[in-house]
Formats: sequence, structure tokens, C-alpha cells
Amino acid sequence: MSKETFDPTRYNTSNNKTFEDVLQANLQRRSILKGGLGVSAMTALGAFGLAGCNSSSSTEGTTAKVADRSQAVLNFDSIPGSLADAVSIPSGYTAQVLVPWGTPLNANGNVWKNDGTNDSTDQLNALGMHHDGMHFFPLNEASTDGLLCINHEYIDQQALHPNWDKDAERAKEVRTDIDEIRKEINAHGISVVRIQLENNQWKLIDDDPLNRRYTGATVMDLSGPIAHSELTVTRFSPDGSQARGTLNNCGNGYTPWGTYLTCEENWPGYFTNTGTRTEEQDRIGISGAGKYLQGRYKWETLAGHDEERLDEFARFNLAPTGSSSLDDYRNEANGHGYIVEIDPYTKNSRAKKRTALGRFRHEGCTFGKLEEGKPVVFYSGHDSRFEYLYKFESTALWDPADASPSNRLLTGDKYMDEGTLYVARFNEDSTGTWLPLTLDSITTSGDTLASHFNSLAEIIINTAGAADLVGATPMDRPEWAAVDPYTGSVYLTLTNNTKRKDNTNPANPRLNNKFGHIIRWDEGENPTEFDWDIFVFGSPSNGDEETNRSGLTDLNQFASPDGLAFDQRGIMWIQTDNGADEVEEYTNDQMLAVVPSQLLDSDDNQTVVSSENQADLKRFFVGPNGCEVTGFTISPDYTSLFVNIQHPSNWPYSDNAAEATPNGTEVRPRSSTVVIRREDGGEIGV
Repeated sequence: MSKETFDPTRYNTSNNKTFEDVLQANLQRRSILKGGLGVSAMTALGAFGLAGCNSSSSTEGTTAKVADRSQAVLNFDSIPGSLADAVSIPSGYTAQVLVPWGTPLNANGNVWKNDGTNDSTDQLNALGMHHDGMHFFPLNEASTDGLLCINHEYIDQQALHPNWDKDAERAKEVRTDIDEIRKEINAHGISVVRIQLENNQWKLIDDDPLNRRYTGATVMDLSGPIAHSELTVTRFSPDGSQARGTLNNCGNGYTPWGTYLTCEENWPGYFTNTGTRTEEQDRIGISGAGKYLQGRYKWETLAGHDEERLDEFARFNLAPTGSSSLDDYRNEANGHGYIVEIDPYTKNSRAKKRTALGRFRHEGCTFGKLEEGKPVVFYSGHDSRFEYLYKFESTALWDPADASPSNRLLTGDKYMDEGTLYVARFNEDSTGTWLPLTLDSITTSGDTLASHFNSLAEIIINTAGAADLVGATPMDRPEWAAVDPYTGSVYLTLTNNTKRKDNTNPANPRLNNKFGHIIRWDEGENPTEFDWDIFVFGSPSNGDEETNRSGLTDLNQFASPDGLAFDQRGIMWIQTDNGADEVEEYTNDQMLAVVPSQLLDSDDNQTVVSSENQADLKRFFVGPNGCEVTGFTISPDYTSLFVNIQHPSNWPYSDNAAEATPNGTEVRPRSSTVVIRREDGGEIGV
């Protein structure tokens, strides 16, 4: 998530028991040692070597031994923190800057101009701004040719436009430059880029037919419960089948059938409605109420401009102006807030918004263990303070033949358009309950959701409101999830929450949670049950016992865990978005590595990060000043690791990401992908 955050505490007004209440009761009841998982080993699945969450858990969940564990050994020294305009990596590694913002993808865009004078057409045909989640899709068995799908979360107008005067522009009620707004819209979305490895360096293949952009204006199909409904009818899409653009693409995922999933996170603020508002608009945080009267970038203020095409700006104003939704854009925002599926291997392929997985501020989308004849499961967090964790379970049962389909998006229709959406409730006894969001679901008041919604489509449109009613547990900004390919446990980053007001003791920073933590769970025999514990707490190394519950040291202290991923060797990679002065004074944002299935106690039971196993959690990478370290993917042969650097302050200085910008030198900052390789060409991290 970007450093430019919002305050969503005004959106969730439910009285559901907070996660902090549950956590405190849990910690008082027992230590945070996890006795065992009682799950079996899992094998790589399909052509992409994918694995995920176990579908069953032993009834002896606190005593069973780990049946299988990763054999990976982290063979690098944990590096110290860094406060430099450069990336830091372990000895024996290299770091290359690849595909920075503004790099042309084809001949229709001009080369990058350092003075910022590239126009909206150039931006339409070049890498977008503020790289975030991404995934590598191989095109050969040698892992030397492939496609990178890269999210572009938001924009920095100061960097995007020449001579931008932030104060003057903010004082204006109406934007005046139409190309500026088109450039901003085109800087959002996703880039699909063809890259190849030559002489130990990765390079973009210019003008490859698979290179393309999906932007904030690209037409996309709606699929699932709300498609073709009256809730998505607009003047642009009279049959409710289409939406224009994807916005604030932060976290990501991928599917077992070879497609990319991009997640629409903080999209509500792009729209405004100062007219008649709906319940779901207030719940999700559409602008137009309180002090947020205009859209985030005021795109709607150029509505009616002589050069406006197909209401390209008017659509961001949701105020009803006509006699029905056919006459205006009251439903425009209902086409946003979803998981978007893209087929990277097919040029000119239209993206689909998978609405059955819920409508909220999605952060990440991770699928669970694939088992023939069982549903496909996806997990996604709602990245806001006091929001929820969701699970989607497909109606269709997994067929291994679908790992290599002839039509990938048609396969997505099969597994992602029909199923059951659940929201999580965490119980004090370390168990959890997945609460279904269906019309017959019982609310905390004793009635059903059918008393509040007329259809599944209405539930989807106000997913968070439905979750309030059934009693889900408000969390501390649930973000990325990841699944251990050996134990099957699911891990989730809870980035932070400094807005919790239950705590009156400023010496207890865990209640004023500015450091965050990582939770994990194992699914039960029943699809509505799971068991959970806390894997690690973020903290400065000098935090007191209550703060530094995981015993972190200088060589692994961190705050605000955000990005999270496993590779298929069982290594978990943790990325941070700091936000806590106590850690920021020591190091910039970073990436750490650990092999969770190897953390065992004396009885061979799986345990958590503690003062006894600090050497197993290592800092592998530190980003340059001002950045967020985000987005992770690794080549199938594990020799190239890709990580994104978002909004750096004075970087990159050269193609060598580890070369510091000289003192006194100012560069135009560019979000970029960094490729890490070993000097000897071996596997990363081991």
C-alpha cells in the first residue's frame, strides 16, 4: 500500500469484537507456541509448480508432529539496516534496475524524457507509475524468457507532470489540463512486459506483441453475480456488462491455470458523490461526504470539457442526474473493487472482473491447495483498519486437466464466477469460523442477510456491510496472504493499526499497533472451521517485553509487514512498509526471509519466531530512501528474484540498483523493478 494512506476508521461502524480483544484473550489463555500442524506434505501441481493451503487438519492439532518440512537452508548472512539512496543486498549478489516507470513498450510511445514532458499517449504505451504486486510467467523451460505482469498502484503528480505546483493545484476547484488527467489515468493499471535473460542481464523486448497496458480507462468485462444486473447499468454500459478501467492496483495473485490476478485496493476515493448517497457508498468510503468532497485527483471536475470523450471524466461523479441509471453514472463505482483476471499469454485479451470474490479494498488474492475433486479456494484481505479477511470457495471442483487449458479465461469462468464467499471470525480459543455471506446466513441480530439484501448481487456490492452483520472480526489492516507449500498453513500480514482507541496505556504499543504482526491458520475438516496463532510480531529490537514479543534483534527488526510470498522451496519472503519511527531510524523498508516449516521445538513440533530462533529470520534486502519494498516473484529455477521499489525519493542513479546516488545529486525518482541474482548464477537465498 502507498505511503499516502487514508483513514478508513470512519467506514466500519459495527460493534463486532475487535481482533485486539480476541488476541489479548488468546495470549492470556496460552503461549503463542504452536504445537503442530498435523498436515501432510504437498507436491507441486500443474505446469507452474503451485501448492497451497491444506484442506484438512489433524484433530490433534496442538500435539501432532510436522509430517514434512522444507529442506531449504538460508545460506546468506543477515544484512544490517540501511539508510541510503541505494538497495542493499548480501555479499555475492547483484541487483539490476529493470523496466522503470515510463519505459516504452512499443513504437507508439516516445522514449522517457527526464523533464517530465512525455504526454498521455506516451504514458499509454509505457510502464505505469508506482510499481507494486507482480508475477513472472515463463515462456521457456530455462526460465530465461517470460512475461512480467506489474501492478501500478497510484500516482505522484509532482513527479508525473513538469512544473507541477502542488499547493496551487490543490487550491483549484477545477482541473484545467485535459492531457494531464489522461496521463494520470494511463499511469494507473497493469503492464505486461516481455523480458529475456542475456549475458546475466535481463532486458525488455521492445515492441513484442505481448507487451501491453491495462489502464484506468481500459474497457473490461464484468463476470459473476453482478454482471448484467441493474446495479451495473450506466450510460456507457446499458446492459451492465462492462466497466471502464482498473484503479489502485496494489496486491496481486495468480491462478493454477496460468492467469494473473490484480487487486483493486484504495479505489473508492477516485469517485465522488455529493448527491443522493447509498449505504454501500458510505460503508466503503466513496468521496463526497465529510471533508472528502472531491475525488482523489479531481478527475470529475473536467466533465463536460469540449474535448471529453465518452464521458471519460464525468463517470467519476456518481451523483444521479437523470431519470434512471441509463442516463448517468450513479452505478459507475459498482464496477470497481474486485479481483481482475488477465491472460498474459494472449495478446489483446480483455480483462475480467471476478465479482463473486467480493467487492472491497482487495489486497492480494492467494489460492489454496489444489486437490482433485475439491473446490478451489482463494483468500483476500481488505486493507483498511478494522476490516476483514475473506475466503472464496468455488462451486466447481478442481480438475487437474485445467492446469493447462486452451482458454484460460473460460477456465476462470468455471472456478471464479460461482461459489461461496466467507468472512473470518477469530475466536478466543485459537479456533476460527468462516461465516458465509449468503442470503440465508444468520446475522448477529438473529435474522438473515435476506432481511437486509434482496439478492446475492446486492450482498457483493456491499460485501463489508454484509460482513458487519454476520459478526466478522475487525483486523489490523489485513493485507497479503501466502501459503506454505510444505505444511499448508496460510499466513497473513496485519500491517498496523494506530487508530485503536481501546487502549489508554501509551506504554503498551501492541494495542496501539504501529508495528504489525503476521497471523497464520490451518483449515479444518469442515470448510467453515480453522485454527490460528501468531507467527511473528513486528517490533524494534529495543522494544520492551510487551512490544518485542518475538525477541527481534538488529538483524531482523521490522515494522508493518505488508507483501508476503512463499517460493516452492518453502522460503517465506516478508516485505515491509515501515510507518514506525523506531524502526525507520534504523533502516529503510526491507525484505526478510524465513523457512517456517523448519522452526521446530525440542519435541519436533512447529513453533513461531521467538528469542530462541532469531538466526532463522534474516534480512535479505533493503530498499533506497523513501521507498516501499513491494511485489515479489521468482523465476521457476530460483536464479532470478524480482522485487519492486515504489516511490523512492532520489533513486535510481544507474542500472546498478545498489549504486548509491552521489551526495548532492538529484535524480528524477522512478519506481522500478529490481532483479536480484547470485554472482555465480546459483539459486537465490540458499
